[in-house]
Amino acid sequence: MQIQEIQKTMTTQRSVWQELGALPHEISYVQVGPWSTRVLTAGQGSETVVLIAGTSGHLEAHAWNLRALSKNFRVIAYDSPGHGYTSLAGVDLEIADYTEHLLGLLDTFGIDKAHIAGESLGGWIAAKFAAAHPDRVLKVILNAPGGTMLPAARLALVRQLSQAAVDNPTEENVRERLELVMASPASVTDELVAIRRAIYSQPAFAESMRHILCLQDPEIRRRNLITDAEFAAIPNEALVVWTTEEPSGPDAVGRGMAAKIPKGEFLMIPNAAHWPQWEQPELYNTSALEFLTK
Repeated sequence: MQIQEIQKTMTTQRSVWQELGALPHEISYVQVGPWSTRVLTAGQGSETVVLIAGTSGHLEAHAWNLRALSKNFRVIAYDSPGHGYTSLAGVDLEIADYTEHLLGLLDTFGIDKAHIAGESLGGWIAAKFAAAHPDRVLKVILNAPGGTMLPAARLALVRQLSQAAVDNPTEENVRERLELVMASPASVTDELVAIRRAIYSQPAFAESMRHILCLQDPEIRRRNLITDAEFAAIPNEALVVWTTEEPSGPDAVGRGMAAKIPKGEFLMIPNAAHWPQWEQPELYNTSALEFLTK
């Protein structure tokens, strides 16, 4: 077998359980306001890194980052309201609902300040939270963040494929939804499809999806966008992560975000799309640790 074939096989067969099996961690459900919130904690560092997944995502999206980050930090990954195995949504959720929940999560764990690393919707939440609560934030990683653009065709596609995947959570539909955020279809492992199918198949998740997809509606999205004033109000060091295959826009978008943040930096990750932390974990982890520990 050629080296390239071995590498491809290893990537395709990489297992979330194998990654977490030897990593000391705890999965618990904590009450944050009205939300029973699924949380994974790992590591014993003096500082905490909070990881937030994207729209309709879940904490397993950061499975390849937990081991690396937990060597230096206490790591908290969680399912946002309406997402994963946290309480499902019965009403539309906008960014203020997510930032209020994040504030409550920090309070619940007794965390005065934390590093916040968010992907897609998670980056949107992180940026808004850092602007509104700078006293609760150390550094920020905005990983392919949403919240600055209104690409109508892209919003419609995300909404269509996401809702289809929960209305009829077949392997094919769920895989198609996951491939939407990947540069390579090989990045969508059978295990990842199975994890997400189980989440999407929960009773009432189809209704919850309709509520969390409200941010794909142009009018609702517009009133939730991150403003230039909010970027400027982030006093913390912030790393904006973009990719060569980012589907939401060219690298100029990410560079523009970083330029608007007083202490903003920009990182380009090649051969990845909307999930660089999953598709290129080694580079992502190395860069994140370098940024967080400097």
